[in-house]
Amino acid sequence: MRKQIIIWVVALAGFLVDCQAQDSTFWMGADISGTTSLEARGIQLYNASGEPRENTVLMKELGMNAIRLRIWVDPPGGFCSKEDMLVLAKRAKALGMPVMIDFHYSDSWADPEKQPIPRAWQGMDLRQMCKALARHTRETLQLMKKNGIDVRWVQIGNETTGGMLWEMGRAWPDMTNYALLNNSGYDAVKKVYPHAQCIVHVDCGAVLSRFRDFFNALKEKGGKWDIIGMSVYPYWDLKGNHVHSEEETLHNVPRNVYYLAEEFGTDVMVVETGYECSRPEEGKAFLTQLIHALRHDTEGHCRGVFYWAPEAEGPYPLGAFKDHRPTVIMDAFSAASDEQ
Repeated sequence: MRKQIIIWVVALAGFLVDCQAQDSTFWMGADISGTTSLEARGIQLYNASGEPRENTVLMKELGMNAIRLRIWVDPPGGFCSKEDMLVLAKRAKALGMPVMIDFHYSDSWADPEKQPIPRAWQGMDLRQMCKALARHTRETLQLMKKNGIDVRWVQIGNETTGGMLWEMGRAWPDMTNYALLNNSGYDAVKKVYPHAQCIVHVDCGAVLSRFRDFFNALKEKGGKWDIIGMSVYPYWDLKGNHVHSEEETLHNVPRNVYYLAEEFGTDVMVVETGYECSRPEEGKAFLTQLIHALRHDTEGHCRGVFYWAPEAEGPYPLGAFKDHRPTVIMDAFSAASDEQ
């Protein structure tokens, strides 16, 4: 009996050490959901030396240890469906990279400017909508689990600053419906991946009041979340007159992360960031400072930073690639990875 107790204590100690090591990981990743679309168009990506690379492998080589994938409900063309994103999730699994699932709860883009209801859900009442959202969440995650995907985080909606599934799920002036929809997703996640952390994602991380108002209102309505998700884009901060300089964004964000974690008792992740690709040296400097500050100046409350669509080129100004290869913006992640 004594021998069994000793064995149990040793095993428990090892488990606690593993948990502590896992908890101390600073996650760096990218949303590379557009990869399969690029591949379907015959576009080849390369590393900085011009050698061909698959995008998930490239992200790993650039120092990232996780990826983020968006899921649309019934997307025209099939890109970003759960089946399409499973392709990328399997590649991440092969590389030992956990996955963040970002549910848009739409057939296409959902963001602070638009949160359209999927075609198949139109005409539903609130009860039916909650059931449809939970079913879609559950079925997507069951597909991932069946294939052995390590889903560590799940976003219940994308940049839901104004709620989701408009008009029914608008967050303002009353969050009742939004909170019910959010909780339907939260509960569905826990049934499939009990240990996955659910993220509620708000844009404009440089503005503390936006987050305080939002999460206080959501808390009042009984809303559930495990991590506060944040978008950090100096480009959009300046365009929206939220800050007067990039330095202000850089100053505000780590401070806001700390305050929010202390106030609400949950950690924070920067689930989206980006910088103007036309200014790669400035982008490298900004991201380097941001990552360093979030790792070292928030008392461990920031759990990671994810770049949004680094491989994107063309009209979108905030990718991090030129001629289908990474610019020096991505060196910020490589350098941070060397510190892990």
